[in-house]
Amino acid sequence: MSQPTRIEQLCLDKGMKMTGQRRIIAKVLSEAEDHPDVEEVYRRASGIDPKISIATVYRTVRLFEEANILDRHDFGDGRSRYEESTENHHDHLIDIQSGKVIEFHSEEIEALQKAIAEKHGFELVGHRLELYAVLKNRQGGDGSK
Repeated sequence: MSQPTRIEQLCLDKGMKMTGQRRIIAKVLSEAEDHPDVEEVYRRASGIDPKISIATVYRTVRLFEEANILDRHDFGDGRSRYEESTENHHDHLIDIQSGKVIEFHSEEIEALQKAIAEKHGFELVGHRLELYAVLKNRQGGDGSK
């Protein structure tokens, strides 16, 4: 039997029952280098097991989200997109023309947000930053110059 994926292990640690189809969905999400929506998770999972239904993917993703295993994002394209929850904080830069999502971390932004909260009498306990942008000097639709 193969080693559990990161997401599968998180599920097991939380005492969740892991069916074969949940394992496949956990594998797809663990291997994702992007922020897939449910339809993309379904496309990838059904490539592994054609018997997986879209309803199963929706239920499983919601279950993982409720267990704080996945984070849900709305990057302004009308689709909920998902990534593994992690303690390593990062923010997102979204290219609104291509949909590409770049993860980044900036100590300067972190310090500024903390200072703003303190200036207003608050202690910052969390935040989510999403920057929406277009590529400068884009000449081709594919980002080529």
